[in-house]
Amino acid sequence: MVKDGNNGAAEFLPDRLDLDSLRSAAACCEGCDLYRNATRTVFGEGPQQARFMLVGEQPGDQEDRQGHPFVGPAGRILDKGLQEAGIERGDVYLTNAVKHFSFTPRGKRRIHQKPTASEIDACRPWLNAELAAVRPEVVVVLGATAARSLLGRSFKVTRHRGEAVPLGDALAVATIHPSAVLRAPDRDAAYAGFLADLQAAARVA
Repeated sequence: MVKDGNNGAAEFLPDRLDLDSLRSAAACCEGCDLYRNATRTVFGEGPQQARFMLVGEQPGDQEDRQGHPFVGPAGRILDKGLQEAGIERGDVYLTNAVKHFSFTPRGKRRIHQKPTASEIDACRPWLNAELAAVRPEVVVVLGATAARSLLGRSFKVTRHRGEAVPLGDALAVATIHPSAVLRAPDRDAAYAGFLADLQAAARVA
């Protein structure tokens, strides 16, 4: 293991930065306190050489239970959007800015809780390693937490959504998280905007 002092996930990174090694190492990550209550690490999934990397916020309740990203209700919205935007799932690597489920217990339910800035920063080494391993052409940034991790605190999704901006050797296109479509008062309008952003990402590639 690469040891790097008290630096979040960095000390848990493996020597080999291929996806299999990263996924195996991430299962043991204790880079922030979220691992204490989450069921498991939910690492990214998809082909090593995907053209698109989609980055969400964090695993939800179903993702935490099943161990796969975007398998809950928001994932179904995302699948529909990708299909209608003409983005093949075989060209997509799915991951999250934070790899453990952050929640507040409420009776028998687990209520989503937004990750803190320190938790986002602690998990950033995994996301950096995924970007280096996959080397996507386009990174679709899903929501404010992913934007905070990848594009900085000053980036506003509402102001720059659908725009292509440089991100290392790739281009990033930001949009709302698909869960925001589910929460929107006008779901049809929210989905239409979300789809338009995915179509913009498809054109960039």
